[in-house]
Amino acid sequence: MLLIFGTTLRDRVLAVVSFVCEYCRTPASQEVIESATRFSVFFIPLFTVSRRYVVVCSNCGGTTALTREQATHGLEWAARNRQVA
Repeated sequence: MLLIFGTTLRDRVLAVVSFVCEYCRTPASQEVIESATRFSVFFIPLFTVSRRYVVVCSNCGGTTALTREQATHGLEWAARNRQVA
């Protein structure tokens, strides 16, 4: 019996917020991105193995890792300020 299994990585933009980038020091749009690694069998995703969150500057491409709490806080802030993507 042949069993095909593996993992896939999916990126999803959760929100776009504007603030000063810590790398280029320019006020620019920042994307809050969730990267999820999923285990799959026969190319069908079954469950999520891991998640990570990052914020990416649209001006310089600088990337900063976030915790889940920081990402959630960013989404709440964006919703309050009507900046959800």
